[in-house]
Amino acid sequence: MTTRQHAALVAFLSAAAPVAAMASERFLGMAPCALCLWQRWPYWAAAVLAVLAAGLRSRALLALAGVAVLASGAIAGLHVGVEQGWWPSPLASCAAPDVGAATSVDDLLRSLAPKPDKPCDAAAYPIPGLPVSLAAMNLIYALALGALALTWARRGARA
Repeated sequence: MTTRQHAALVAFLSAAAPVAAMASERFLGMAPCALCLWQRWPYWAAAVLAVLAAGLRSRALLALAGVAVLASGAIAGLHVGVEQGWWPSPLASCAAPDVGAATSVDDLLRSLAPKPDKPCDAAAYPIPGLPVSLAAMNLIYALALGALALTWARRGARA
């Protein structure tokens, strides 16, 4: 395969991850947490970099796309640790709301967000009987795709 073909495949596979996550929300009713949403941004950046790499036949841009995918994997690793209780989430939106100076139930209800966020430590298991969360699946996917992109960028191919 050529550098252009490798980059096009990385672009497609990078965009496929957040699209699949959005499909799981829409069709499976799975609500994302803040860390889930953060994991998507590096994939979009990787898709753009890979499209540029395909157009310019640039192995350097393909390598940057691989690094962007690995950034999503790093966030996924952080998320898996939060799900497993190994450490707390660094995002304030993942924590339970602070009641602060609320003195009554009405004050407490007014302080809550109109739509509750999914807590980051509540793992989503899309496949019944398989104890692998979506964050763990993303970690595996990102490590594999990032390593593949970096291998293709390092090895090179016909332009």
